[in-house]
Amino acid sequence: MPHPATDPGLTTSVAIIGGGPAGLMAAEVLALAGVQVDLYDAMPSVGRKFLLAGKGGMNITHSEDIDAFLSRYGARRGEVAALLEDFTPDDLRAWIHGLGIETFVGSSGRVFPADMKAAPLLRAWLHRLREAGVRFHMRHRWQGWDADGKLRFATPEGEISIAASTAILALGGGSWARLGSDGAWMPLLAGHGVDLAPLQPSNCGFDVDWSEHFRSRAAGEPLKTIAATVMLNDGTPLRRQGECVITDTGIEGGLIYALSAPLRDAITPSAPATLYLDLLPDWLPARVLSELQHPRGARSMSSHLQSRLKLKGAKAALLRECTSADDFQDMHKLAQTIKELPVKLRAPRPIDEAISSAGGVPFEAMQDGRECHLMLRQLPGVFCAGEMLDWEAPTGGYLLTACFASGRKAAQGALRWLGETAANTAATKENTP
Repeated sequence: MPHPATDPGLTTSVAIIGGGPAGLMAAEVLALAGVQVDLYDAMPSVGRKFLLAGKGGMNITHSEDIDAFLSRYGARRGEVAALLEDFTPDDLRAWIHGLGIETFVGSSGRVFPADMKAAPLLRAWLHRLREAGVRFHMRHRWQGWDADGKLRFATPEGEISIAASTAILALGGGSWARLGSDGAWMPLLAGHGVDLAPLQPSNCGFDVDWSEHFRSRAAGEPLKTIAATVMLNDGTPLRRQGECVITDTGIEGGLIYALSAPLRDAITPSAPATLYLDLLPDWLPARVLSELQHPRGARSMSSHLQSRLKLKGAKAALLRECTSADDFQDMHKLAQTIKELPVKLRAPRPIDEAISSAGGVPFEAMQDGRECHLMLRQLPGVFCAGEMLDWEAPTGGYLLTACFASGRKAAQGALRWLGETAANTAATKENTP
């Protein structure tokens, strides 16, 4: 198939498809390098998921040391490290300060804009991009390539085709389709021989087969100050402490999101994953047992649990839900269960409810592999960035940081490609009689 990036007769311009953090960052790098940038997005305005993420407090990045930071990317640590090599979390903070937005580090180590909002940052950023000459084309939904290698877009006025020297795809993953990340690009790339990993929910809740009695009474109730453990494939326990919420269909919240990747991968069609909850993470097992064995007289077990262990509300109800009647009368077994309560997770919630997604374009599909110039091997001159790449991370600023950094890396790869293409064209002309 003819491709715009291989045709030296086309204008030196770059089409960026997708107006999230990765696409906007790629546009900035290219525009400041003097390249004409046209950015296309299917939505009426850019940064919609970015703005939604900022509604609860715009968590941009995290302040922990770089080794701990990179550990959050799991099996893709090496690839993400290459993305972050010249745009670290500290560099991201400095970049935000350059937009006139101050930041601060919260008690958890998370980094936020001073006003906790995404909109002022986005406004300042878009002003910078327009001043640099970036042209924005809204309500342009990418449809792939035509027979001449031009980019096809569906617009309110009908379909159009656009020629560009190269293209950067920053189309997002598969979560929050109403904000533009619908994964519709998957078959377009697969049709051109790009190997793809199926999109899966990440940072998501899970379905649990609650009894009707428990569901009707506990749905919406928080579980505070608990710890959760999941067993990894190699038998290593992964433990996190935090909070989550009982839902009508199961369980969700920050603590669950932090463990969602191994929990999702542990679920099979024939067997659920087991999440172990420690309802009293600050108590030693011996203390729990001692308090349970304290004489309770005429008090009910519910009153005993509340009086001696401060277990009440949703915690007490969950303990009843997941503990057999026999074990509830055996203080040794009950003490063990309080510290290691098994909750069976049947399935992750649908991908469109997830905060982010896993899967997409593997780094192995890139021409440079772990060097991460992010150009597709099957489509020279086409680069990918952001959440459409096959990596995942928990919430806490890790998602946004890698999206920003991947946009920069894709733009740098595009600049290198444009330079090489121009040099090859010049050499060809010079050697042509």
